[in-house]
Amino acid sequence: MRPRVSVQDHALRNGNFSLQIDPVRIEDAGLYEAQVSYSNKVQNCQVELGVVTVTLNPPGFVVENEPLLLSCNSSHRASLVETRWFHNGQLVSSSGNLCSFHGTLSILRPSMSDSGPWHCQLRYSDNEIISVTHNLQILGFQGPVNPIVYAAAGSATD
Repeated sequence: MRPRVSVQDHALRNGNFSLQIDPVRIEDAGLYEAQVSYSNKVQNCQVELGVVTVTLNPPGFVVENEPLLLSCNSSHRASLVETRWFHNGQLVSSSGNLCSFHGTLSILRPSMSDSGPWHCQLRYSDNEIISVTHNLQILGFQGPVNPIVYAAAGSATD
């Protein structure tokens, strides 16, 4: 996992044997065990790392009015029972433009108003709730409703 993993040497002297992973990848999910020996003692610690991802299809920039698919996935092993999506803190429901199905959200005609934080909440059969936020950026035209711009002859215009 090098060079994404580090242990802070100065923190070890203070009893902190934390492992930092940056950036975390989906394949990093799993059980981690640390063993620290000092004097005549041995301390063990186990931590399970779960990883949540939000992927955008098509990847890259989202252009206004071009359909997109947001997918929310977790390494949690139980069965997925429910997915809820929130935009700007408000629960969204399926409508003519939005369709949510088993961890995915389809936006058929995204607009500039769809930009911002999209929060995915996954609920599993063991009642575990896992969530993640994705900041969606949409490229589009924000201008007057009537796209006619007048400029004086001989002047510059944008």
